[in-house]
Amino acid sequence: MHNIAYSRLGGLQKSLSLYRKVPWWDHILKPDSDFVVRWNRIFLVTCLIALFIDPLYFYLIIIGGPACMRFNTRLGIVVTFFRTIVDFFSLFHILMKFRTAFVAPNSRVFGRGDLVMDLNAIAMRYIKKDFLIDLAATLPLPQIVIWFVIPAVKSPSAAHANHTLALIVLIQYAPRLFVIFPLNRRINKTTGAIAKTAWAGAAYNLLLYLLASHVIGAAWYIASIQRQDECWKIECRKEMNTTHSPSCVPSFMDCDTLTLPERQAWLRVTRVLTKCDALNDDKDFEFGMFADAFTDEVASANFFEKYFYCLWFGLKSLSSYGQNLTTSTYSGEILFSIVICSLGLVLFSHLIGQVQSYLQSTTARLEQWRVKRRDTEEWMRHRQLPLHLQERVRRFVQYKWIATRGVDEESILRSLPLDLRRQIQRHLSLALVRRVPFFAQMDGQLLDAICERLVSSLNTKDTFITREGDPVNEMLFIIRGQLESSTTNGGRSGFFNSITLRPGDFCGEELLTWALVPTPSLSFPSSTRTVKSLTEVEAFALRAEDLKFVASQFKRLHSKKLQHAFRYYSHQWRTWGSCFIQAAWRRYVKRKLAMELARQEELYYTTILDQDNSHGNEMGGEGDGETSGSKKTSTNNKVQNLGITMLASKFAANTRRGIHQKLAALDPDSTSLTMPKLFKPDEPDFSAFQDEN
Repeated sequence: MHNIAYSRLGGLQKSLSLYRKVPWWDHILKPDSDFVVRWNRIFLVTCLIALFIDPLYFYLIIIGGPACMRFNTRLGIVVTFFRTIVDFFSLFHILMKFRTAFVAPNSRVFGRGDLVMDLNAIAMRYIKKDFLIDLAATLPLPQIVIWFVIPAVKSPSAAHANHTLALIVLIQYAPRLFVIFPLNRRINKTTGAIAKTAWAGAAYNLLLYLLASHVIGAAWYIASIQRQDECWKIECRKEMNTTHSPSCVPSFMDCDTLTLPERQAWLRVTRVLTKCDALNDDKDFEFGMFADAFTDEVASANFFEKYFYCLWFGLKSLSSYGQNLTTSTYSGEILFSIVICSLGLVLFSHLIGQVQSYLQSTTARLEQWRVKRRDTEEWMRHRQLPLHLQERVRRFVQYKWIATRGVDEESILRSLPLDLRRQIQRHLSLALVRRVPFFAQMDGQLLDAICERLVSSLNTKDTFITREGDPVNEMLFIIRGQLESSTTNGGRSGFFNSITLRPGDFCGEELLTWALVPTPSLSFPSSTRTVKSLTEVEAFALRAEDLKFVASQFKRLHSKKLQHAFRYYSHQWRTWGSCFIQAAWRRYVKRKLAMELARQEELYYTTILDQDNSHGNEMGGEGDGETSGSKKTSTNNKVQNLGITMLASKFAANTRRGIHQKLAALDPDSTSLTMPKLFKPDEPDFSAFQDEN
């Protein structure tokens, strides 16, 4: 046996050592793991940054002087640096997708399906599905064109670089944009939503709208530069076909030739500048929607002024669906305006519509509460309720909204699993339940069972929670507020008891006595007190059926310790005890007064007899002798015993007949010694649980 155990232990250690030797790059990632979910969000932000960076290449061509363009090298270095960092993120994302498992399509009949962990299957599926698009979005084409292709051309020019760069960026922008859509679906599938809050969702959609405006503004700028270059070339060809001297050369449109004497001589006599000036009304060339780039000197401004102006132009054009654009008859310009109009309509209806939905979701419950309150007002007017009832209804609706904000806690808890619901109920109510002194005597398991079945209860001021004589169907444990608990002992005249219940107290204890009875009746017990709220009250309610279930399942609730604790903290038992002590005290005072009265009567009659005896002795004289003296003494003793007997009979008669009149004379405010009897609360029969206790 020991050899078998050692062999198994050795095999386990060997397998663990083999598992540890597996390098991290060979591990298969689950699509719903925390690392993959976090990476998908990071890569989504990276894709948005890439979509923002690519249009910045359009700003590399600037107007560098009169009738010439040049390449902004400093801006090109900055944009290339950030674009290269984004490309490294895209490359890492491709490598991760070669190591991320997928769910087999034929296993999605029920549940989440089975994961395919085979590397070959994962690689083949990715290559057939998304690899080409990811690769096209990752290739550093703009960097290659700017720093390798254009300098390798024999006679490079800014116009040539402008056309080539714009074409490459536009071609690669499509796969970069397409990568975002499956990534969005993947995040929604694993986490449920892109944004966790309504404000975050609104900000995300607004950011996409601003990104579209950024792209439109950059495209408008590069189109304006190309339109200006086209005007220069048209006028230059006109001068080349005439006898104009010096003649125009296409290379003059590049700022690298600014210092050439030929260009300076041509610049002094040429009409290209005046013919291609957007501010000149006599020009033959129509700039159309691109005239603002030159009339407002946007093309020659610094980068930040240029960028924000173009962003504002894109945002203005999309928001107005292109209605503010003044176009010429140029077909490319008209097509660009159509794209702006269509894209603005789609984006405004979709993205801004979602922003509105997200923002409305933050006030949806408030709007529902307003509608419900308006319906309540109409119903009260239709039913012609009295004003005081209408005011109480308004107070309750207002107080419930402040306490819950329109959230139905019970429906939320019912939709959760049992174990999670227990933990939440324990977190919400255990500390408050322990504030009730009676519950502080219970153990954790019994408290968990009670917390699981507690429901919240809200009551406004002057609300009668229960009335004396009504059936009790729940116990109420006060969290905040004050209640008035009063009783008349079944409506008997001359009896009234009232106490104030505060946080930590409870009412409806008749229900606990009913639940502890082994064979309770089907009807609920009657309330011995009237409970009314003095302020707004928040409490936990324990219903009758839930309390009966707890009492039947947990025998510890029948222990003598809990019973004594219940009697000590029960206001019903306290009232009975105080009335019992008061009645005993009044009986003691009654007996004491009667004994004092009897003592005074005995003293009074003894004094009278002594006076009679002394008077008889004086009338008899001294001549009767010793014999007659002894007879008189015996006769006096008999008379004294007879007087004592008569005094005792008179005392009994006076006690039976005249005690009330005498006490009324002593205490005019007290008219009766009798006290309305308050019966002892019913005690359950615990004989069935003696063995357990």
